Amino acid sequence: MGDIQLLSKHSTSKRAVPGPVPPRGRSGARWAAHLALIVGAAIMVIPFIWQLVTTFKTIAESRAVPPTLLPDALNWDSYTRFFSSLPLDGMFLTSLGALLIRVLGQLVICSLAAYGFARFAFPGRNILFGLFLLMLMAPSQLFLIAQFDLMKDLGLLNTLPAIALPGLFSAFGTFLMRQAFLGIPKEFEEAARLDGANSWQIFWRVMLPMTGPTLAALTILTSLYSWNDLLWPLIVTSSKDTMTLPVGLATLQGQYATDYPTLMAGSLLVSLPLIAVFVALQRQFFAGISSSGLKG
Repeated sequence: MGDIQLLSKHSTSKRAVPGPVPPRGRSGARWAAHLALIVGAAIMVIPFIWQLVTTFKTIAESRAVPPTLLPDALNWDSYTRFFSSLPLDGMFLTSLGALLIRVLGQLVICSLAAYGFARFAFPGRNILFGLFLLMLMAPSQLFLIAQFDLMKDLGLLNTLPAIALPGLFSAFGTFLMRQAFLGIPKEFEEAARLDGANSWQIFWRVMLPMTGPTLAALTILTSLYSWNDLLWPLIVTSSKDTMTLPVGLATLQGQYATDYPTLMAGSLLVSLPLIAVFVALQRQFFAGISSSGLKG
C-alpha cells in the first residue's frame, strides 16, 4: 500500500505544470494586428494582380466601362506588340549600364565620405555633415537646369555618362554608411592600428567588410532609383538608341489613346530584373536597414 502511494506521488510530481495563460486582450490585439497586416498586404498586391490580368486582355477589354475583371481568353498579343515596338536590347543595355555606374560609384564615394565623417576628426566636420543633410531636404528637380547645362557643356547629351554621372553621389547613401561605421566598436580599429595597419588598410580590410548588410541595402536602394528614374534620362536623351527602359515605356502612352495591355506587359517585364535583385539581397537589405538605426 505504501509503494502504491509512493508511485502515485512520483507520477504526480512528474506532471507538466501548466504555464501562464496569456491574457485574452493581448491575444486579441495580436489577431487584430495580423488581420491588419493581411489586409494591407492584399491592398498592395491587388495592383500587381490587376497589372498581370490586364496584359492578357484585348485593347477593347482594357477600356471597357465598367471594367472587366477577367479577359474572355488569354491573349498574348500585348507581349508581342511590346517587343516589336521598342529597341529593347539597346534600352536594356543603357539602363543596365547606368545602374552599374551609379551603384559602383555610390558604394565607393559614399563609403569613403561616410568613413571620413565617422572616424576622422577635422575642423568643421559637423557643419559639413549638416550641409550634406540639407541636400536631403532639397528636391532633386532643383538641380536639373544646372546639371543639364553641365552635361551640355561637356558634350555628353544623348550618352550613357550623361544619364549616370549625376547619380554617382548620394547624401542619403553617405548618411546610411556613416551610421553603419558609427555602429562598429572602436576596438576593432585600435587593434588593427596596433598590428601596424594604416588608415586605408583599416578601412578596406577591417571596417568596410563589417558593413556588408548596409552595402547591400544601399545597392538595392540605388538600383531601385536608377532603374526607375524617368525624369533625368528623359531630359538628356532624345534618341531611342540611348533611352532607358522607363523612358521607352513612357513613349508607349499616346496623346489621345493608350494601348494599356502593351504598356502593362512592358511594365511587368521591366520590373522583373529589379525584383530578382531584391529577392537575392532581401535578407541583407533588412539587416542593413535595422543595423543603421533607420528602422521605424
